[in-house]
Amino acid sequence: MSGHSKWSKIQHKKGKADAQRGNLFTKLCKAITMAAKDGGGDATMNFSLRLAVEKAKEENVPKDNIDRSIKKGTGELKDGEEIQEIIYEGYGPGGIAVLVETLTDNKNRTVSEVKNAFTKHNGSVGGPGSVQWQFERRGVVAISNNQLAINNLDKEELELTLIEAGASDILEFDEHIEVRCPVEKFQSVLEALKVWGITKPEDAGLKWVAKEEVAVDGETVEKMEILYDALDALDDVNEIYTNEK
Repeated sequence: MSGHSKWSKIQHKKGKADAQRGNLFTKLCKAITMAAKDGGGDATMNFSLRLAVEKAKEENVPKDNIDRSIKKGTGELKDGEEIQEIIYEGYGPGGIAVLVETLTDNKNRTVSEVKNAFTKHNGSVGGPGSVQWQFERRGVVAISNNQLAINNLDKEELELTLIEAGASDILEFDEHIEVRCPVEKFQSVLEALKVWGITKPEDAGLKWVAKEEVAVDGETVEKMEILYDALDALDDVNEIYTNEK
């Protein structure tokens, strides 16, 4: 089965992310703060926080930064305005649907920056509900072919295990497989992977997945990449989702 994989885009952009380490640290710390705010500061009890902390550690975010971010989320540390999650909806080149998930302590700044990025790069911001209905919230896990090879895993047997654990779709790409599942089955899918020795997937989280993907021409793909880069460069932008195939 094939489909659009945001993970592939992320891997392609890792060199750029490394060059913008400060921007990456800011995003990761905001995600930790938001997770702690929503579910408490104990990572053993707060699954979302545990994922956010693991991602930060993988990118070598200093422990002090992680601890500080958790305390900001729980209210132990008052440092500026409270961070909130805001989702912006819009259209990219060719009418591609775009969801922009932001974590911000200044809504006015964020909406201005997001609108500016869309306007400058052949897109437009839509009203609430204009785009989000085309997506659904899903658990998504990416497992690289290298991980499968290192653990000497049989892909077919692994897929059967994941389906039993609650996976609804398993997509195959050139360099990895992508497992999608209902939100309530996300943790059980990760637990099933642990049994097979995969404790740290290449990517894992709750994401917005397009219900139907739209094929576009090469020119539109290039224009979308430019818009994607412009949005991704903003400190307040946490995730970007599209229905581009």
